[in-house]
Amino acid sequence: MNDYLRFSWNRAPAVAAPEVMIKPHSLLDDVYGIAVGVLFAAIGILLLQVAGLITGGVAGIALLVSYLSGWQVGQLFLLINIPFFLFGYLFMGARFTVKSLIGSALIMALLKLIPNGLVIGHIHPLVAALTGGTFCGMGILALARHGAGLGGTGILTLWLQKKYAINAGRTQVMIDSVIMLCALGLVEPGRVGWSAVSAVAMSSMVMAWHRAGRYYGS
Repeated sequence: MNDYLRFSWNRAPAVAAPEVMIKPHSLLDDVYGIAVGVLFAAIGILLLQVAGLITGGVAGIALLVSYLSGWQVGQLFLLINIPFFLFGYLFMGARFTVKSLIGSALIMALLKLIPNGLVIGHIHPLVAALTGGTFCGMGILALARHGAGLGGTGILTLWLQKKYAINAGRTQVMIDSVIMLCALGLVEPGRVGWSAVSAVAMSSMVMAWHRAGRYYGS
């Protein structure tokens, strides 16, 4: 009898788990989040550019074409994004597309402005690959959390995750692998190897931290 009373006394009553109240981001949240994401991405691209590396996604394509053509990477970034923005407008909505357009325009501007205040004389390719790729990944995450993207292949991967629950990071790895294979015939193998490290660093950020059901802001 005493054992039963002791068991009843110690047993905590069942409590239903509280419902999670999803609170959307405010306009100020979105402005700040997109600004931070754009800054991260622009610095990441600049670090890779100083080392002569590329990375995954449209940023990598823009860097690769800039090395071959001499065009400014910021302008190429915006031009290559145009067909992806059309896709985003059709399948992700006008709100997402407008935010992404603003983000891409800001990146183009920052890629021209930042070198005036931040001059990097030399950076080891390994440091550039890890830091630049990670910064780009953080930028993608910040933008995605606030309903935007860097454009390009990121729009496609986010749509696939939203529509079919296919992890955006894994899809990005597959796309980046194709970009690196294309670069083999255009860039010296050593740089392609370091560039692959940057692409893995970028995609790993998205793969690990952008999973459906883990984040409740919108």
